[in-house]
Amino acid sequence: MSGSVNRPVRRRTFVLGSAAAAGSAALAGPLAHAASAAGFGYTDDGTNYVVDTGASLVFKVSKSNGDLTSLVYKGTEYQGYGGMNSHIESGLGSSTVSVKQSGSTILISVTHGTLKHYYAARSGENNIYLWTNKADTSVSATRYIVRVKKGLFLNDEPDSYTYTTSTIEASDVFAKSDGQTRSKHFSKRRVIDYDYIGWSAGGVGLWIVRSNHEKASGGPFYRSLLRHQSADGGGLYEILYYAQNQTEDQRFGLQGPYVIAFTDGGAPSSSLFPGTLTTSWADSLGISGYVGASGRGRVAGVGITGRNTAYPYTVGLANSTAQYWGSARSSDGYFSIGGVLPGTYTLTVYKSELAVHSTQVTVSAGATTTLNSIAIPSSNDPGNAGAIWRIGDWTGTPSGFKNADLMTYAHPSDSRAAAWTGNVVIGSGSETSAFPCYLWKDVNSGLLVYFKLTAAQAAAAHTLRIGVTTAYANGRPQIAVNAWTSAIPSPPTQPSTRSLTNGSYRGNNHTFTYSVPASAWLTDTGQYNVLKINVVSGSGAASYLSAGTSIDAIDLLA
Repeated sequence: MSGSVNRPVRRRTFVLGSAAAAGSAALAGPLAHAASAAGFGYTDDGTNYVVDTGASLVFKVSKSNGDLTSLVYKGTEYQGYGGMNSHIESGLGSSTVSVKQSGSTILISVTHGTLKHYYAARSGENNIYLWTNKADTSVSATRYIVRVKKGLFLNDEPDSYTYTTSTIEASDVFAKSDGQTRSKHFSKRRVIDYDYIGWSAGGVGLWIVRSNHEKASGGPFYRSLLRHQSADGGGLYEILYYAQNQTEDQRFGLQGPYVIAFTDGGAPSSSLFPGTLTTSWADSLGISGYVGASGRGRVAGVGITGRNTAYPYTVGLANSTAQYWGSARSSDGYFSIGGVLPGTYTLTVYKSELAVHSTQVTVSAGATTTLNSIAIPSSNDPGNAGAIWRIGDWTGTPSGFKNADLMTYAHPSDSRAAAWTGNVVIGSGSETSAFPCYLWKDVNSGLLVYFKLTAAQAAAAHTLRIGVTTAYANGRPQIAVNAWTSAIPSPPTQPSTRSLTNGSYRGNNHTFTYSVPASAWLTDTGQYNVLKINVVSGSGAASYLSAGTSIDAIDLLA
């Protein structure tokens, strides 16, 4: 059962899923079936527990370490590359592994110190349901990776480096001969943007359907690696905690289920998606840390006022043990977030990715906490402030700035990137699109913005604001206006890892404010004032790894 490496392969890939696209999936969801499909059951081959789902999927789990050692779908082996199995992190090592069958469910339990991991199979389904309970930092378990044999799926997407081996940064960012860049980090997607990740070719789809991420960290807008592919094979990930550009401490406890799903080439069933998947069949399996639907609550808000309806709004719930989120309805701001563990949470309302309101909310098991209409104070949204001029929109993102879209799936050195240098003229009509989304000390520090003021405006002091979304190596802006120079601001708290070069602009949103005295302005209203923005820091390396920052918006207040 070594597979079909030499069979024709269609290059076709699905990254972002939706319920509407899932109708064509075959045997991909929790199905209504007889107590046991033909062949459903497990055996012990001495080294592995071998599970036959009674559909088209047979898989093996090592009895010694809990690795997924075989993944055979319709007679073809999909698991493994480079001599490595599919597993938590890079493998747990010696573990206690057991198996039991409860009616139409088979559960394999893996215990390694304080960590517990589970695989479940349902009769007649081509799915494997996985849970991971990380209790503390004694085990470095941050991800599950499904390793897939080479040749079964091919793609040349941003998160693939199948066709290039030229390393341009660390050991994980590559450049093709045409100057385009590739890296497993270049997924494009925030957590809120996808339900599943994987590949489809030759009438077979292999997917990971993500969990609800209630025990993950980083919130709805966090970006992490989702998959990769190289000449050796491919990997699909469920990231439970990843320290790269991370804004929160990791959470502990049971995470899942996330699902390895095979289909006939279509998307996985929407019945597997987070927020849709129901697992009452797992209530009595004895999974450590498991809380069924009856032990969870819901938060619902009748509406949100004070919104700028040009932007989407998201409502997040977070405390030290769990996180959840949901979209606010565009017409009135209504939202509903279900499946919430009991506790007290900080509720945050985001305009795009910018926090504009927060409050506390308590959730009880089996109950809905209903909130009256939430009013966002006008002063909470910096976009409401009157400005003489503004570059960009206050959204908590660099959206609209030069190269902003590209930077979620490419390195700044990519041949598709527009020049990172170039100055900006207020009133040109291209202020935002001409302003680079990122500024670095070694690349484009010293960028100039030209603007004119009326006599009345030039007679008064004004506040200039620069909003940033993250920074690398404590990079922060120091400004000069004509002959006046600001003090060097203190660096805000930001993640210490790479960010701007691996597809993520998401850190801690921060606004720098500069009080510019009236004496700084030119008195000749026909002349351009010149704003110079330097990036300062004593840290960082060189070029795109020098100190840098991502821009949200810049404005001069009236």
